[in-house]
Amino acid sequence: MQTLLFALGLVLFLLGLLTGLVNGAVRNPRMGLASHLQGMTNGPFLIIAGLLWPYLNLPHGWQVVTVVLLAYGTYANWLATQLAAIWGGGRRFAPAAAGDHVARPGRERVIDFLLASLAPAMIAATALLIAGVLL
Repeated sequence: MQTLLFALGLVLFLLGLLTGLVNGAVRNPRMGLASHLQGMTNGPFLIIAGLLWPYLNLPHGWQVVTVVLLAYGTYANWLATQLAAIWGGGRRFAPAAAGDHVARPGRERVIDFLLASLAPAMIAATALLIAGVLL
């Protein structure tokens, strides 16, 4: 699990770097900056979770659940903001970054779903990490 978290973190960090390079080519550069920052912060978060892994006392099944939730939450965060940057959406859950941009309804629903679903995933994953450290 530790190596997987390291790899997931490094890939997400790379996606954040690449996102920063193409920020001028998206419909909403402010949301593009948000996507860049998601990759730049969530990638290292996954690496830190990997460093923490040997100190967790969780059954194997809960370890798998934790890694899946961490991977989903961090990648969904990057993807949602990247799609919002490209499509010019994300107004419902990220109005400060979306500004006056509004994507087509179907695209807004995709962005909204990702943004709404990643929050409980990250909260649950963080709670599991805390429980694993304290047990």
